[in-house]
Amino acid sequence: MTIDRAPDLTTDVETTLGMMIALRGLAYVICDGTPVWGLPEGFRVLGQGYIGVVLVPVIIMLLTFALGWVFLNKTTFGRYIYGIGGNEEASRLSGINVTRMKCLVYILSGLLTGIAAVIMLSRQNSGQPKLADGFELSVITAVVLGGVSIFGGQGRLMGVFLGVLIMGVLSNGLIILDVTEYYQQIIRGLVLLGAVAFDNLSTNTGK
Repeated sequence: MTIDRAPDLTTDVETTLGMMIALRGLAYVICDGTPVWGLPEGFRVLGQGYIGVVLVPVIIMLLTFALGWVFLNKTTFGRYIYGIGGNEEASRLSGINVTRMKCLVYILSGLLTGIAAVIMLSRQNSGQPKLADGFELSVITAVVLGGVSIFGGQGRLMGVFLGVLIMGVLSNGLIILDVTEYYQQIIRGLVLLGAVAFDNLSTNTGK
């Protein structure tokens, strides 16, 4: 990690959080804060259907991870993403159009988020304005647990997959143990702090 990346990282985070809050408010305005229902019955297949004994969302997730692995490890675009995350200025000096690449990454992130949202809509069979409120922290926790550095340039998709499994087992385990939602939030927060602390320690050790 280099010091000159810090302002860009801060700006990206602030922009992302600002747009998230604004679009979440827009969603409330559009639906007036009430759930949307009356979806076609066939739409449930995407979130609740089975192919054999396997849920359709699980199949979509596995396909997405497989395509993501190929994309990140076997294409020039994926190499550019790792390079920009590792050292943005060095990537720019190497001739990579950093601004264009970052825009494409955000577009790809939005596309994948949209797919996840459609699946969640299908599973619930209704649109709940507050359904994904706070999911961003669970996603960050799973990603950091999977070995992705919050400073960029480090991490593997297989690690993210394991991080997602860990968070899923943790959440389901807390529900099975009848732990209240308030304590669940405390535990998830502590897990995130521990993951970030470990990431910082690993980054500083590697300098």
